[in-house]
Amino acid sequence: MKTGLYIHVPFCLRKCPYCDFYSVSSPDDEICEKYTKAVISNIRRYLADFDGLTFDTVYFGGGTPSLMPLSFFNRFFEGISSCIESDAEITMELNPKTADSSKLRSLRKTGINRLSVGVQSAIDSELRALGRIHSFREAEDIILKAHEVGFENISADLMIGIKGQTAETLVSSVDKISALPVKHISSYILKIEEGTEYYKNGIINEVPDEDEAADMYLLAVRELETRGFKQYEISNFSAEGYESRHNLKYWHCEEYIGIGPSAHSFFDGRRYEVPRSLRDFLEQPKQEENVNESHPGSFFEKAMLALRLTEGLCLDRYPAYAGKIIKKAEKYKKAGLIKTDNNTISLTPEGFLVSNMIISDILSKF
Repeated sequence: MKTGLYIHVPFCLRKCPYCDFYSVSSPDDEICEKYTKAVISNIRRYLADFDGLTFDTVYFGGGTPSLMPLSFFNRFFEGISSCIESDAEITMELNPKTADSSKLRSLRKTGINRLSVGVQSAIDSELRALGRIHSFREAEDIILKAHEVGFENISADLMIGIKGQTAETLVSSVDKISALPVKHISSYILKIEEGTEYYKNGIINEVPDEDEAADMYLLAVRELETRGFKQYEISNFSAEGYESRHNLKYWHCEEYIGIGPSAHSFFDGRRYEVPRSLRDFLEQPKQEENVNESHPGSFFEKAMLALRLTEGLCLDRYPAYAGKIIKKAEKYKKAGLIKTDNNTISLTPEGFLVSNMIISDILSKF
């Protein structure tokens, strides 16, 4: 029973003002020890309850997983290594300020084989506007060091719609980041979420407006494509064969288990989430898991997720819905927002910009 495993590491040196993910301040030794034990014990509970369970992708997200000491990763892999497939993709998110060559070399030896580096921009003024604690030179340096110690599969984040960003600075960021030894780039438009510091400070009035951000998104798609990074999902681009196997599980509606406060899961026929409370996670014998969908995997859900991908929705799999969907998609095809090929429909880059509206429309009233 192969599935994905997501570990939410909720610790940060400093919370970015745009971030809506659950995080708390860096842990002391006691909290770190409790967190390590809680993660391992929760995974072992699954292994005990589901015979034959193995993991073919593991993803340490956050927060800032790279803040954790090597002992956390060593104990993690020692505790469950027998249940991780030999060819598993094992990703860790990395803040450039939280590692050096020695730590990277040791992390590589634990079994981690993919890094996702939070670069965001190659322009230092834009990084300051985002509240990032690193410069581009530091991000560049850590990626080069990671490559030197053996990380061949490296992803970098690139944000669109930053305060002060222009088409020219975006192209400069694409140039500089794509020139690094990276195989994957996640490029997404800044979304100001309610409750974040950005939302409270009214920064929405100082960032590029929706039309400007849309133009920059399409520019990024074109520029990344010319540099060998093919778009395979709304916000994700890669060299051939370097798509994120873990994230594709989400979009292919495949099962994964989430461990840690705020982690989500799709497993054993249910979708559920862990409350956003580190204290509860540490103190309870097993993490609380609140079911938010007891019968997931419907046609609507699978179709919605498929349309996030450039591979699109193959209607041969759903003949009962094909005719109606093709008919409703025709107006979007004429507008250049959808393309069809061999009974498969997919969104164009322009269509991705209004994907929620298009998907809601063509999948409604079934």
